[in-house]
Amino acid sequence: MSSTAPIGVFDSGLGGISVVRQIVRDMPHERVLYFGDSANAPYGVKTPDEVRALSFAIVERFVREGVKAVVIACNTATSAAVNDLRDTYDIPIIGMEPALKIACDRGDVPSDPHHIPQRVIVAATPLTLRERKFAELMDRFDGDNEIVKEPCPELVEIVESGRLGDHDLVMRTLHGYFDRYDLNRIDSVVLGCTHFVFYRDYFRELLPERAAVIDGNEGTVRHLGVVLESLGKLAPENADGGVKLGNSDPSERIAALSRELLDA
Repeated sequence: MSSTAPIGVFDSGLGGISVVRQIVRDMPHERVLYFGDSANAPYGVKTPDEVRALSFAIVERFVREGVKAVVIACNTATSAAVNDLRDTYDIPIIGMEPALKIACDRGDVPSDPHHIPQRVIVAATPLTLRERKFAELMDRFDGDNEIVKEPCPELVEIVESGRLGDHDLVMRTLHGYFDRYDLNRIDSVVLGCTHFVFYRDYFRELLPERAAVIDGNEGTVRHLGVVLESLGKLAPENADGGVKLGNSDPSERIAALSRELLDA
């Protein structure tokens, strides 16, 4: 069995396009409907109830369009809404969470039975870091590792305003968040917001070579593929994949920026 129905992917704005890029790379035969809610961005400073209401409106839109699965390409919306969405809809709802496990597992060396404690900074939105879902995730790992939370709301706004290419602005902003740490002691930085994936090269410039920069996009798309395969809903290998971009902000600026980020 197979299905050529599209996959719905949404985010608070443009960050989820980084997940769409991963889907295109790893699942090229799939059709993707992307919806960015830039008119209501950023989600990370809203209340959980506000984020849930916005998320339900978007998923309802996707269901009317006949999607076979939904990817919440937003750690904040996942934290606030994924459980309620799964209770409401009978299609797969794939959420995202900061890839803290990947970061901490770097301390497990096959030749050494002892875990090497990892020093990890989790960069995310304020709401993601406040929510119980992240607290439960952090509880699983902070006993054996040193984990610190760093909210970085301005990084969302820089992407949404189309200033990602302003090197001086980006580096000044990153230094404002991270200069308080001894980065030579840091083992990894987890990019806990899909917007932040667009900053990978900037983080590489900021951090010492030994520090890893980790995001959850690849793992999320791998999980999506496993779920669709188990349901017999992967697109056939002769299908033509593609991406349709939509946004709650109808301006040409957002449309052009969306295409630019997808093609980068």
